[in-house]
Amino acid sequence: MRKIFLVLLFISISSSGAFAQLEKPVSWSYFAKKTAKNEATIYLKATMESRWHIYSLTVKGGPTPTSFAFSPSKDFSLIGKANAPKPMSKYDKNLKTDLTYYEDEVVFSQKIKLNKPTTIAKVEVEFMACNDKACLPSDRINLSIPIK
Repeated sequence: MRKIFLVLLFISISSSGAFAQLEKPVSWSYFAKKTAKNEATIYLKATMESRWHIYSLTVKGGPTPTSFAFSPSKDFSLIGKANAPKPMSKYDKNLKTDLTYYEDEVVFSQKIKLNKPTTIAKVEVEFMACNDKACLPSDRINLSIPIK
């Protein structure tokens, strides 16, 4: 009887782990395009699942803004700051401020000056995903973007 109980317990624990997957409502894609002999633009696209959003580059009042931290490189230098389309805005009564965010998908861009014809740009992306019920803890991903 004890063996049967242990087997059933093991099966129930194993199967419950299969259903407890981490929620990842945002996926990222990227590409780089040369715009001149010594310049390129890096595009970073966030795609959110239905009813999820991420915050803008300049959101204030509590949530983590989306940000891009490029690793220093002798191969290229940043030209200005990251660009983004105009975000949506909504007043948050709990935080008593307007929050700016993106839904569905958004494409950010960063211009760079090339010191070499080809390189790999390494960037850490930080963002916070929320829906109408809750926010996930801010997340960081590392990307390596080839520039040819």
